[in-house]
Amino acid sequence: MNKPHEVFELLAGIDAPEQLRALDRRQLPQLCSELREFLLQSVARTGGHLSSNLGTVELTVALHYVFNTPDDRLVWDVGHQTYAHKILTGRRDGMDRLRMRGGVAGFPRRDESVYDTFGVAHSSTSISAALGMAVAARRRGEDRRVVAIIGDGSMSAGLAFEALNNAEAAEVDLLVILNDNDMSISPPVGALHNYLARLMSGRFYTAARRAGEKVLSAAPGMLELAKRAEEHVKGMLLPGTLFEEFGFNYLGPVDGHDVDLLTTTLSNLRSLRGLQFLHVVTRKGKGYAPAETDPIQYHGVSRFDPAAGIVTKAPAPAARPASPAYTQVFGDWLCDMAAADARVIGITPAMREGSGMVRYSREYPDRYFDVGIAEQHAVTFGAGLACDGMKPVVAIYSTFLQRGYDQLIHDVAIQNLPVMFAIDRGGLVGADGPTHHGSFDLSYLRCIPNLTVMTPSDENECRQMLYTAFTLDTPTAVRYPRGTGPGVAVEKTMTALPVGKGEVRRRGKGVALIAFGSMVAPCLKAAEELDATVANMRFVKPIDLALLQELAASHELLVTVEENVVMGGAGSAALEALAGTGWNGRALQLGLPDQFVEHGDPAGLLEECGLDSKGIVRAVRGRA
Repeated sequence: MNKPHEVFELLAGIDAPEQLRALDRRQLPQLCSELREFLLQSVARTGGHLSSNLGTVELTVALHYVFNTPDDRLVWDVGHQTYAHKILTGRRDGMDRLRMRGGVAGFPRRDESVYDTFGVAHSSTSISAALGMAVAARRRGEDRRVVAIIGDGSMSAGLAFEALNNAEAAEVDLLVILNDNDMSISPPVGALHNYLARLMSGRFYTAARRAGEKVLSAAPGMLELAKRAEEHVKGMLLPGTLFEEFGFNYLGPVDGHDVDLLTTTLSNLRSLRGLQFLHVVTRKGKGYAPAETDPIQYHGVSRFDPAAGIVTKAPAPAARPASPAYTQVFGDWLCDMAAADARVIGITPAMREGSGMVRYSREYPDRYFDVGIAEQHAVTFGAGLACDGMKPVVAIYSTFLQRGYDQLIHDVAIQNLPVMFAIDRGGLVGADGPTHHGSFDLSYLRCIPNLTVMTPSDENECRQMLYTAFTLDTPTAVRYPRGTGPGVAVEKTMTALPVGKGEVRRRGKGVALIAFGSMVAPCLKAAEELDATVANMRFVKPIDLALLQELAASHELLVTVEENVVMGGAGSAALEALAGTGWNGRALQLGLPDQFVEHGDPAGLLEECGLDSKGIVRAVRGRA
């Protein structure tokens, strides 16, 4: 799969943007070709985000060629499209350990490179952060340019529009680039818009417009007429009226794969003052046909052979069926529940595939709502549905529910509305790292009044908990991990569990392991070596105080175990409940540490955190 070194003739000599800027502009198309080939080879070996990165090669090259980075600030949104940026800023040799423990992160990080001006991974933050940097530059008297690069999907979030709305009042120089990869430009339209972009980003157009405004300002009626005429002409030719209303000078759309055009346009824009908005159209997966055809499948990939593409392996004959992922358990339950109850409404904030809702979206399209990257709206939208008799199910990743926390409290819990949250990716998720780990949900959920919080220990328990949550007429949350469970068969029948009641899964002596969710399996394994009791608590809120009192009375040491931060988590809930009864026995809390856990293999990360069976045994014996 390795290509000859000469394929990367130009790229091999670039370890910093200064070397890129030393190239002749005529060499940039060749560099883009080499960079795209390197990206394809590299990601095929390591896995990672592919289609989005292939789509931003020319834009990345043009940005670093025109702007004096890192003094000029490039602020990327989300970070799915920044591999080319990392390669051009001294991290090419580190790409062979992309998203691995101790290797290059999958997203920009300030502690990884001075060229990563802002740490990202959650969407729609770029314009706000870039605006802050532009204000700081003005306050410090520094003549630097600040550029925010944001995708069309990220523009669906309110945060992006809050920043656009505030930009004009800040009175700064700021360039926002909209990377639109959800549309294509036909050749005739593309040629026209490319010409207009060159013209309207040039100094002549800007100077002429300002001169005209100066002359016409003596006659206010004529000036207003001229402005309206310009707005109407631009409105007919360019879809930029909205951004003009925010105070930006809108340019585009331009072909995001024409590096010469991008270089010319960005060079012109760099010399302009005030608020500029450049609309760039790119294609996900550009240059690799399978990714162009199916950019969703190639959005996040495991290792694969670029020559063959991603190959779906048929299950081995006579093999035991693979355990379903928790997302599949949820997706199947949602379809079954929708068939049984017409009030079911499924909601996702742009995570249909990741949350296991593809089948549901096809079978119940009139009851499926993808609200885009708008977690706050997803929660309050669900609240509105619940007000008028619907049973909304919000499927959301733990890390993204953090963005809708105010709505969860204010719009759902205070009103005690039956909105159900299916919280995926609870705990450590692996290669995406600290921005995507679901480390805090048990802590931030259990403190909310009216909310019932459940943590399934296996696939079947997950299905039954989802049903249990649905039967309640109050806010509920079912929190489950990424990937597959321990392999328990899923029962078709749905049975509601007794709310707030746990179960003892193993009887031992001396030590009681009080386990929550994904930690039940390693606790059962550890208990064999320790001869310990294992309790599957099931509910974080309400917690089973009676079971806790029984365990406290019959064991010398209570050990709480959770895949959540120890501080304020499920273990704290258990010990707080016992403390309220006057109990003051010996206890040990195990969970995620008081630090941001890095990216890496999930099993390895759990081992490092002491949350595998060996780590649990070691911790208990160290306390005995």
